[in-house]
Amino acid sequence: MALNGFLEFFQKGKTFRPKKRFTAGTIRYSLHKQAQASLQSGINLRQAVCLPEGENLNDWIAVHVVDFFNRINLIYGTVSEYCNETTCPTMSGGSRYEYLWADSENYKKPTSLPAPKYIELLMDWAEAQINNETVFPVSTDVPFPKTFPALSRKILTRLFRVFVHVYIHHFDRIVSIGAEAHVNTCYKHFYYFVQEFDLITSKELEPLHEMSAKICKD
Repeated sequence: MALNGFLEFFQKGKTFRPKKRFTAGTIRYSLHKQAQASLQSGINLRQAVCLPEGENLNDWIAVHVVDFFNRINLIYGTVSEYCNETTCPTMSGGSRYEYLWADSENYKKPTSLPAPKYIELLMDWAEAQINNETVFPVSTDVPFPKTFPALSRKILTRLFRVFVHVYIHHFDRIVSIGAEAHVNTCYKHFYYFVQEFDLITSKELEPLHEMSAKICKD
């Protein structure tokens, strides 16, 4: 089954940075396993992203933010040796879209960067948010902060930009290693999730609009 192959591909752990994991015995770990089981069962991806009855929405979003962080790391890892300052001098998605980096610390103004540097900073920043227990609490005794929904939107929006860059500039590499179906399945899962909970604006989704219309038909 295609979905089983998809899961095997993403469980190889060959990321370009350490994989984030959930602690066994926690609510988040249980939800992660529930989400994985839904994918393995071959359930329709549109159904797989729906909030399970009785579960907390923030927990469900947190689980998926971490899972997508891991998977997009892996996807970029498969093309990273072909993405350098010479081949990709800007973080772009074709000629119409360029993404500028700002983080309120080292880059206080939006700055044009080579794609690999942008993605490195993006992943470092996202990892720091995920590891911050005041933002992503690991215990049900600690409530999610009021800023959690907005932060989740920001993380997912920035991760989407990696999809844009990979699809538009490095898809030939994805095809050459036989990962096209796996990457497309991951993208569909991501797309249905952010659509289900309105986590990325239509303007941000625009660079892959035509592709989304073609492959997201479940």
